Amino acid sequence: MNAATSSGGLHPASGIVTQGYMYAQHPQQQQNALAQSKGSDAKYQNQALYARVGGSAAGSGAASGSYGAAPGAGNAAGTTGVPVSSNAGGQAMADGDSEALYQLMVELFSATNREQALAELSRRRDQNPDLGVALWNAYGVMTILYQEIIAIYPLLNPPALTMSVSNRVCNSLALLQLVATHEQTRMQLLKANVPQLLYPFLSTTSKVKQYDNLRLTSLGVIGALVKYDNREVISFFVVTEFLPLCLKIMDIGSELCKVVATFIFQKIIIDDGGFQYVTSNPKRLHTVLVILNNVVNQMVTMPSGRLLKSVTKCLIRLADNQEAKEKMQEGLSEHLRDSTFAHVLAEDVSYRRLIYQLLVKLS
Repeated sequence: MNAATSSGGLHPASGIVTQGYMYAQHPQQQQNALAQSKGSDAKYQNQALYARVGGSAAGSGAASGSYGAAPGAGNAAGTTGVPVSSNAGGQAMADGDSEALYQLMVELFSATNREQALAELSRRRDQNPDLGVALWNAYGVMTILYQEIIAIYPLLNPPALTMSVSNRVCNSLALLQLVATHEQTRMQLLKANVPQLLYPFLSTTSKVKQYDNLRLTSLGVIGALVKYDNREVISFFVVTEFLPLCLKIMDIGSELCKVVATFIFQKIIIDDGGFQYVTSNPKRLHTVLVILNNVVNQMVTMPSGRLLKSVTKCLIRLADNQEAKEKMQEGLSEHLRDSTFAHVLAEDVSYRRLIYQLLVKLS
């Protein structure tokens, strides 16, 4: 996916319109880009900036029903209209803490306060199960999150991302994960093609912490979507060619990134459509098996129980295909057959069962 240009317009891969809140390469231009929306603060302060959720109005003028178009992005969800029901967020949003969350959403519209508001909302994301719904339905809030994500594309290559900017975007991604997790907003997020905005982050190769955090948090959003075993979700990630990015991270990523990426891959091949996609092409199947073997071999010096279990589950599933089974019989990493991971086997009963199941299946 190509990054949107700083002049604004329709994002070519996702169909989401952007306004050009892009970071330029020069540090001073980066600061100017961050402050670009400052002049529009007054315009928004006198409007209903967030939805009526759980029967509690967040400010005067808030109304139920669909919202109009946010500047440059259709509306808050990047679509033509998002209906907001009177109980969209549930009663959890009606308590005393809700007012503080609403105020933080208002502060997202201020270039001065946005970074702190993103950090605080991210910190509180576990306190309210319906915050994802409120973010999705709040006027313009999703547009702001999209802008925060797209703004750092020019800093990805050549690598110019600072830790503070990375943390800021990771806070935006953490809020996006709330939307991806909630049953009321999960499919809407997918149908708006929002996950494709994260693909440029997953394609980075720099191993410094700020880029690794970006990849890990992006994988968290995708992991939140795939963990519910929805066929439409899996089909989306197959069609949009997410798998090459996932496999690359499984091969060369940090341990945590490998764990999440392998979990996502496992979820994809559990689905019949994802399984068919991987096993129907001999070259693709060979690549997958080579990478899974690489992951195992890389753990010889630093084993990870979680990663070993995920990889073994993937191999068990792939063994349902006759060609994959034959390839594994010939080329499965010897470290899964010998005593290399004996201490993991001794400590983890569930892993012992998985290895036994795999070896029986290949016998």
